[in-house]
Amino acid sequence: MLFRENEIAGVEALLLVANEPLSLEHMAEILELSIKDVAEIITELQERFKKPDCGFMIFEVNGGFKLGTKPQMSHYIEVLYRQPSQGLSSAALEVLAIISYKQPVTKGEIDFLRGVQSDRAIATLVEKGLTKEIGRKEGPGRPILYGTTEQFLLHFGLTSLKDLPELDFESIQKELKAEADDNKNNDN
Repeated sequence: MLFRENEIAGVEALLLVANEPLSLEHMAEILELSIKDVAEIITELQERFKKPDCGFMIFEVNGGFKLGTKPQMSHYIEVLYRQPSQGLSSAALEVLAIISYKQPVTKGEIDFLRGVQSDRAIATLVEKGLTKEIGRKEGPGRPILYGTTEQFLLHFGLTSLKDLPELDFESIQKELKAEADDNKNNDN
């Protein structure tokens, strides 16, 4: 199907200005097009943006779509904003891994798994928009539950949490216990 340039431009404009990923249904409603037509436009734009002379790409996140820059363009954007790329500390990465695989999870559960306090790492992840408070757990004190955000998915190039690599937590915990036992025996 041939699309009028106005319809393609409409999809581009919506994807550019949206603060969060837009579903096909929502774009179709706004543009007064069928969902099938919007899906075809998205596919056409994704093909256009694959060209090496284009700095944009369309990200799919949680069933929605967002226009963004290709990862290879990050250097230019950092220079523009003069914000050096700040990585996450190993503690923050550890906490982020726990939250992403165990969510929803409380601070107490994170601290138990890590064996140390995680206040600072959690605050950093919330500040960077990678995690957020998603509710409260039933029970004494009603502790805050944490989960990942769409920004987390975008940052790590994931379409959904199902794209996370599979981990076998039981075997990891057994390895850590064995390592701790070896250290304890070496201390004696």
